[in-house]
Amino acid sequence: MPEPDFDEGAAISATGAGGVGQGAIAPTGTGAAMDLAISEGATLGKTPGGPEGTGPAGKPRSLWGDAWRDLRRNPVFIISGLIILFLVVISLWPSLIASGNPLKCDLSKAQLGSRPGHPFGYDGQGCDVYTRTVYGARTSVTVGVCTTLGVALFGSVLGGLAGFFGGGWDALLSRITDIFFGIPVVLGGLVFLSVVTSTTVWPVIGFMVLLGWPQIARIARGSVITAKQNDYVQAARALGATNSRMLLRHIAPNAVAPVIVVATIALGTYISLEATLSYLGVGLKPPSVSWGIDISAASQYIRNAPHMLLWPAGALAVTVLAFIMLGDAVRDALDPKLR
Repeated sequence: MPEPDFDEGAAISATGAGGVGQGAIAPTGTGAAMDLAISEGATLGKTPGGPEGTGPAGKPRSLWGDAWRDLRRNPVFIISGLIILFLVVISLWPSLIASGNPLKCDLSKAQLGSRPGHPFGYDGQGCDVYTRTVYGARTSVTVGVCTTLGVALFGSVLGGLAGFFGGGWDALLSRITDIFFGIPVVLGGLVFLSVVTSTTVWPVIGFMVLLGWPQIARIARGSVITAKQNDYVQAARALGATNSRMLLRHIAPNAVAPVIVVATIALGTYISLEATLSYLGVGLKPPSVSWGIDISAASQYIRNAPHMLLWPAGALAVTVLAFIMLGDAVRDALDPKLR
């Protein structure tokens, strides 16, 4: 097959006069076809919303913009988000769907099954299981959200400072986290909370923050160490930016994504841990309303009245699953390697 004619001198002169690409390949048939295809592709790509990876004005989207776009298209995020929204609403206003008093009991109705107006039946003390299940969501959501905020804030600050400054501060934090990682959570709760007489949620929250921050601290430390190696941080340092400016403006926004992912997934774990400690009798105590307390009280009646255990345990399982699903969806959206 004969090779197409190609005038190298003409190509070079055309390149010098008109730039690389068009003049160099125009004399050949194959080059003309390629040039036409490239031109048509560029024309089709000029949509009002901008090319792929850009916003409406043609500007590149940020990591958070891409993440929000992916989350809106993820059915796992939508389903878990609706469940969590429902839990938050009934936690703030439980009387919207439960008009009774969770502490009002009638022993004559103890262990009775479903009745009109009381779809979940009664527990061993004659309390309405439906009302206690609804009001128990407030405790679980409060413990989970407050613990997550405390762990994320405390762990991020300590881990971020250790990763940024390094040296002796970093070594000291690493040894402290090793000590906390060696403490069994349930055993620590039995020892720490057994001497607490308060019936509020704050001792439980404080204990979980105390044992939960090392995980977030290590993740924040690794993210900051990775982020401070980037060229834009080195450029800011060369231009004379202060440590606080580099941390707040350049490093923190690019290192916070892993912390958010882990904290979101851990929120469901904190809810289940509170229920476990309450079940063991060292977490929340009556007259507090908690799914863990109800599960503990119903465990001895599981043969005669299984409904007492079914509803609070089912609510706990759905809540923990919703937060874990939300964390998985956020992780998929914030991790560019998974796209």
